[in-house]
Formats: sequence, structure tokens, C-alpha cells
Amino acid sequence: MSRKPSIALAAIVMLVATPPRAGAAEFATPKEAEALVAKAVTAIKAHPQKTYEEITAKDPKWIDRDLYPVVYGLDGKVLAHGLNPKMVGKDLIELKDADGKAFVKERVELAQSKGKFWQDYKFTEPTTRKVLPKQMYCEKLNDTAVCAGVYKH
Repeated sequence: MSRKPSIALAAIVMLVATPPRAGAAEFATPKEAEALVAKAVTAIKAHPQKTYEEITAKDPKWIDRDLYPVVYGLDGKVLAHGLNPKMVGKDLIELKDADGKAFVKERVELAQSKGKFWQDYKFTEPTTRKVLPKQMYCEKLNDTAVCAGVYKH
């Protein structure tokens, strides 16, 4: 018996069993970021501390692919972070992106002046570790800015 049919069969099985390469559907969209922020705002209004803890604990209801919420005090202090719990409690007001933009400072200023807004900056995408353009959608809630961002792939 020839080995060629079994090699061909193995190749077909590998093609069928291998998931497709990463595509646009694997990354969050701006509409999804807006929806996540709206969901977070509603939850924070009802149970602020519980929601901050859930977000920071990476509760699956707050994480969707590369999308997660971050909550800042208007002083730049992180109150909840859906990707990096070590950021909670840190004052990031002077944090700058790869272009030297003080994006947290700008973010809290925009929250105070606009209430709801999109902000452009650059940030390290966690899966590729590459610095990419990112857009953050934020809504002011009392003395906080509730945000979620999407990468421009």
C-alpha cells in the first residue's frame, strides 16, 4: 500500500482541523467598545466597588477578545483595569505614549470638558507586543472616566 494517500489525508485533516488565522473579527470594533462602556457605566452606577473588583479580576463578562474596560479617577488614578490589575491605584496622569502624548492627562481633561468622546493614542497591543494606534472611547461618570479601547489593525 502506498503512503501517499495517508499523507494527503493527513494534510486534509490538518487543513480542516486548523482554525483560521487571526482576522478582523477577532478584534473588537468601535461599536463594541461603546457598548462595553455603556454596560460598565450602568453597572458602576448600581454597584461601583463590586463592578471595579469584577473588572479588575478579569471577570469574563468584562473581557471580550482585546476589549476590556478601564476606569480612571479624574485625577488620573486607575480605579479598575480589565487587563492589568497591577495598574489599580496607580496615578498615571503623566503616562505618555510612544509619541510622547500624555494620553491619560488628555483623557481626563476630555472627560471633564466633553463627557463622551473618542481619543487617539498609541499603545502596546498585548498579543503582538507591537505599539499600534488605538482609539479609546470614554464616558464621564461622576468623578471618573469609564473607558474601553480598540486597536486600529
